[in-house]
Amino acid sequence: MQSEKIKFKEKLGYGVGDMASNFIWASTSMFLTFFYTNVAGISAAAVGTLLLIARVFDAFVDIGVGAMVDKTKTKYGKARPWILWLAIPFGISGILMFAAPDLGPTGALIYAYATYLIMNVVYSAINIPYGVLNSMITQDQYQRSLLNIFRMMSMLIGTLVVTTMTLPMVDTFGGGRAGWLKTFIIYGSVAAILFFITFKTTKERVKPSVVQKEIPFKRGVKALFRNKYWVMIVVLMLITGISGSVGSGVGIYYYQYIMHNKDLVGLMGAISIIPIFIGLMFVAPIIKRFGKRNSSIIGLIISLIGSLVLIINPTNLSVIITSTLIKSVGSVPLAATMFAMLADTIEYGEWKTGMRTEGLVYSAGSFGSKAGNGIGAALVGWLLAMGGYIGGQGTISTSAGHVIQFMFIYLPIIFGVITLLLLIPYKLDKEYPQIIEDLTEARTA
Repeated sequence: MQSEKIKFKEKLGYGVGDMASNFIWASTSMFLTFFYTNVAGISAAAVGTLLLIARVFDAFVDIGVGAMVDKTKTKYGKARPWILWLAIPFGISGILMFAAPDLGPTGALIYAYATYLIMNVVYSAINIPYGVLNSMITQDQYQRSLLNIFRMMSMLIGTLVVTTMTLPMVDTFGGGRAGWLKTFIIYGSVAAILFFITFKTTKERVKPSVVQKEIPFKRGVKALFRNKYWVMIVVLMLITGISGSVGSGVGIYYYQYIMHNKDLVGLMGAISIIPIFIGLMFVAPIIKRFGKRNSSIIGLIISLIGSLVLIINPTNLSVIITSTLIKSVGSVPLAATMFAMLADTIEYGEWKTGMRTEGLVYSAGSFGSKAGNGIGAALVGWLLAMGGYIGGQGTISTSAGHVIQFMFIYLPIIFGVITLLLLIPYKLDKEYPQIIEDLTEARTA
């Protein structure tokens, strides 16, 4: 097994790529539905449909990007050049998405479709190679987990900035359409710079166990579905994406209309993120001792306890804070290991089928995560519409309030149970050392 120790500079450089992503992606999950309904003037139902259509479209984009990454051969490797090529377009796509020029109801909807789809295409084209890069830097399970921890810590910093600073920055820049645009000019510029840092500080080292010709697309896709652990992780990412997107999207509505204080968005965002950030600093020895799967299961049980605490009194701020802290602590192991588990399925697939297809593995994994985010965001829009929510009003109907409470309190419990059940049959942690030994023998031969 390759055991080259990855230097701190490279781990940090790899990690900030996810911070770059989340200056735009976390903003999309957290504020885009609110922005479309309350600033751009688009109905909640239309927003829900837009977000879901974009994810169906993404299914084809992600697989296409994965196939292209597998065929990429440059002096920079197969993943890093995509980060170089698309750093600036990614920043621009985020700026355009939150521009919302005054084009009237129909024009606003058309503009939203165009810019949101463009952002998703560019996001796929830079984020899939970024995910692949983890598997190209090292094959060592523990080093991959450390890389993923740096990734998650950087993601949390980006998300914390977005959560706590977006609304104050929008207000500082005058509010309304202009305030949102100026805020995202800053976010888009920072995102581009951070991706350049990732490109500059990382190195691709991993090679296939045997020299292989270019794998036909159909054979590569068939090989994916012979990889049972890949299927498990993709479904896992789908469910966690839905859960996370619903939680992010409904938060601003819950705090504004149920708690009557939208400024709680920043406070609660910090309370949810800071424990995860601290936990990621200390979780590596736990993962090394108990494995990725077992650590994640323990964490999910803790998170479920936190979700159940909220039922005690869901409008009491102390109860909400306590629930949030417990859920955040419990989410640490899965946050630290999910992408590392996806990377491990590459070796399992190579061992099982003789084909190593990093791009396809990550593209489909990315689709699982993004489809989950899209479905979750669509659920928020559709359920708000079912409850009779109308954007821009000071008060909402009783039915809209009930829908918001259901999404905030009970949906996380449902998704938590599903996630826990998905992890139980995952056994790759135990099988991985023998798989690497077999692949190393094949490479040597």
